[in-house]
Amino acid sequence: MNDTPRFRTALRCSLLLVSLGAVAIACGESAPDPLTVKPYDAAKQITFNTPLGGTKVDPDKPLEVTVQREEGRITDVTVTDDTGHHLAGELSADGVRWRSTAPLSAGARYTARVATENAEGSPGARTHTFTTAAAKKALTVEFGPESGEYGVGQPIIAELSAPVDRAARKAVERGLKVDVKPGVEGAWHWLNDEVLHYRPKEYWPAGGKVTVTNNLQGVKIAKGLYGGPPTESLTMEFGDRMEAVVDASSHWMTVLRNGEVINTVPVTTGKPGFATRNGVKVVLGKEYFVRMRGSSVGIFGDEAYNLPVYYATRVTWSGEYVHAAPWSLGSHGYANVSHGCTGMSTRNAAWFYETFKEGDLVEVINSIGEDMDVFGNGYGDWNMEWDEWRGGSALRAETKPDGSAVGDTSRLRPRL
Repeated sequence: MNDTPRFRTALRCSLLLVSLGAVAIACGESAPDPLTVKPYDAAKQITFNTPLGGTKVDPDKPLEVTVQREEGRITDVTVTDDTGHHLAGELSADGVRWRSTAPLSAGARYTARVATENAEGSPGARTHTFTTAAAKKALTVEFGPESGEYGVGQPIIAELSAPVDRAARKAVERGLKVDVKPGVEGAWHWLNDEVLHYRPKEYWPAGGKVTVTNNLQGVKIAKGLYGGPPTESLTMEFGDRMEAVVDASSHWMTVLRNGEVINTVPVTTGKPGFATRNGVKVVLGKEYFVRMRGSSVGIFGDEAYNLPVYYATRVTWSGEYVHAAPWSLGSHGYANVSHGCTGMSTRNAAWFYETFKEGDLVEVINSIGEDMDVFGNGYGDWNMEWDEWRGGSALRAETKPDGSAVGDTSRLRPRL
């Protein structure tokens, strides 16, 4: 190939550019992008406050990462456990210390990834793993009722294995996840330090489903108290919205399915001195046959009774049922002659027994009796106004002028 003037000129220009580039780099006018440089090992630069020799970390103490000021600074810290949950923390303004702001979980394995830079601005990195000690005291949770199909009035119950004071209740509520499909507004309500109920603002959606899970494992509840192993999730499915409205003054029951009347039944309710409680009640269970004795509820003397009862649908723990009462057939639709139960013909009681299930609703109106207890005698949860119900949640609590929480019923402990 001929060494033409055009070729020689191009070659000289190329060599000149290469030389100028080399001079520019040598003079510091251009440097590699720090993001493309492999980080150095920052093991000697940073210090963790975790014990040496594989000793497990005390979960009650915060995690700290520090660096000597003259050796550079920390630029970022990410700490996650084996489930992928991040540990929140705060980096000081000068970059010499990072400290966790959320409690560590007990019995968990963590990975901390720390990014640094030295005095020259070069990036460094360090990965550190550690395991926290198991909890000395574990909080377990028992959900109720059992998984299954229920009526739209069935509340969720959570019983704790140890009392939890007000300061720690938020941690418990955050760890008890309630997933409702379709979604509805709902809230937990603390009955006392060991029991809480959950219900939506309105009844559960007909045809809906709710799943309750315990995500408290390893979570710090209070000093020395951590969430224990997760209990089995609770799943409830809901059928039609079944409601029985008992008008004690007219002596008739109206039965509705999804808001539409499907039956009307003549009934008798509690007579004076034994008047049926007003309010919304939830079906607790059903017994084809039960022997009802006045002595079991403190009734003696002239009012004592001992009766075989069929098709008995229970609505309170104290013994209020909807049941067959053939002995008072002449009073059905005309007078209240029972000791508090809602009585009807055997045929109607059998229909009611077959139609209603646990969680369905029975509301008594226009009775001269007292109001249904909200807690302690079945599930009277729906007799509390929504604002007051929400006030019993630690996450949405409202406080009375005397400093106590709205809706506190600390003396009660309902049955699951």
